[in-house]
Amino acid sequence: MDIEQSIKNSIPLSPETKTTVNILYTSSFIDEHAAPTYKEYGITAAHFNILRILRGQKGKPANLSTIQERMIHRNSNTTRLIDKLIAKQWVTRRICPSNRRKIEVNITDLGLTKLKEIDRQVEQTAKDLFSNLTTTEMGQLNTLLDKVRT
Repeated sequence: MDIEQSIKNSIPLSPETKTTVNILYTSSFIDEHAAPTYKEYGITAAHFNILRILRGQKGKPANLSTIQERMIHRNSNTTRLIDKLIAKQWVTRRICPSNRRKIEVNITDLGLTKLKEIDRQVEQTAKDLFSNLTTTEMGQLNTLLDKVRT
């Protein structure tokens, strides 16, 4: 369905506005479909993002600024998000021994195990959401989205 029909817009949008609205609307659509998986584990997309960032560290700790700069939603309260993951014992936090002003965060073995479980469900959701696109079309879409950010 055309975005203007989806949002029941009666005034034609400029191509730039239509594209912006379409990207935002589609992002929300994707978030809504992924949310039940996160909810099942008692987390949000931002928590999932932090876990993926920490896994990408390959056992090395990440400080708060590293996590924040890699976050998809950078306006999140990273400290509060990490506190919830600590309560679940999915991550640990400690003061950096060489610089006591820095906080280091690591993913735990339990966190890695849970992340693998969540990954499988998120991947299936993504496959379902993009089943109408060919691999070539997904590549084109990714290229265009990358181009917008350059």
